[in-house]
Amino acid sequence: MLQSMTNIFRIPELRRKVLYTFAMLIVYRLGFQIWLPGVDIAAIEKMLERAGGGGLGQLLAFASAVTGGALQQAKLFSLGIMPYISASIIFSLLVKVIPSLEALQKEGESGRRRINELTRYATVGLCLLQSLFVISWLKSQGLVIDRYAGSVLFYLSTALSLTAGAMFVMWIGERISESGVGNGISLIIMAGIIARLPGALSRFATDHIFNSALNRQEIVFGVLKLLAFLTLFVVVVVAVVIMQQSQRRIPIQQQKHTRGRRVYGGQLHYLPFRVNSAGVMPVIFAQSLLMLPAMLLGQFMSVDWAYGHGFWGITLNIALIYFFTYFWISLQFNPVEIANNMKEHGSFIPGIRPGRKTAEYLEAIMNRITFVGAGFLCAIAVLPNVVSTLIGIDTYMARFLGGTGILIIVGVALDIVQKIESHLLMRHYEGFIKRGKIRARRGGTI
Repeated sequence: MLQSMTNIFRIPELRRKVLYTFAMLIVYRLGFQIWLPGVDIAAIEKMLERAGGGGLGQLLAFASAVTGGALQQAKLFSLGIMPYISASIIFSLLVKVIPSLEALQKEGESGRRRINELTRYATVGLCLLQSLFVISWLKSQGLVIDRYAGSVLFYLSTALSLTAGAMFVMWIGERISESGVGNGISLIIMAGIIARLPGALSRFATDHIFNSALNRQEIVFGVLKLLAFLTLFVVVVVAVVIMQQSQRRIPIQQQKHTRGRRVYGGQLHYLPFRVNSAGVMPVIFAQSLLMLPAMLLGQFMSVDWAYGHGFWGITLNIALIYFFTYFWISLQFNPVEIANNMKEHGSFIPGIRPGRKTAEYLEAIMNRITFVGAGFLCAIAVLPNVVSTLIGIDTYMARFLGGTGILIIVGVALDIVQKIESHLLMRHYEGFIKRGKIRARRGGTI
């Protein structure tokens, strides 16, 4: 492992990409040190200490945990990358249902640039809309300096600051994708989520271990809870890695072609179907949909079910995740197109007739795999609430054990490792994943 880390800095191009990525992530985190204009810093710090904020405050904390932002802290980058993600999701769905957008996407690079431009415009609109919710929450909690509370200038400056911050975060993500390592948007989300972990651990240790008001038995219970949390975190990470890498391989046989005295083709290939083909998107869709009633009704009534609490909350969350998993797969997976492409290239599945029968077979396989993958996503999504209830860990801390956060962290980490691995192996360096030695053409080993 140490040798592989050293090899990264021996390759100039890879070293430049890694250092550029770290530099941009540092700039991203610096934006969370800049307060919004007109807010009462002392009042916000007291509110964070007592972990309050009412129903809308819980909603903002929930949204922050999903996207890696910091909506409760009233900082310049508080919106994070959430508006851009929402706009991207909206347009990815609209492209499938609006013929004009679908035709635009098929125009190639120019069409893709136009859709990206429309996505950015939608991001600005969502930033302004979400900034109004943040401003409303700041005023309702008395977190605005009195002389600015009723000022139009405060509304404008705060909304524009949050919008500018979110657009700058989007720009950082695009720069990382172009000149750094990995997907910039995913890296930003991962960095935001990981940055919250030390604070959560510190708050837990202060309340349950180093609190002078606790007796020895309570301190021992606090230590055991912390050890249980860390053990569960490792177990969940291992489980997510296994599920993310698991796949069902469909054998594909290529037809043989005779040219002269030579026979070509006949090779056996595999069509890999990932168990979790939908990725993290169904969980994001389900949690985003549950946020809507929380926003509208959170000020007037209890909406614990919207956060996945209780029997009905967990049941609704599971139902939505299953629905959006199959919905997302239906948008991304086209068995008829795959079957036609196989038929055109002279490939077939042994024992299955080409054409319609192949499409039906592939669809049946994907439906069964999707059912298992959706069950895995449901288990990860409801795990924080279950752990919080059984072990007695604060929900804020338990969210690190499940939901979108752990899926994004593991997925991004695997993606980065694979990209660095390909750079190292391309230049005949040993990668992170141990493999057998392969003898080179001129002797020696690779």
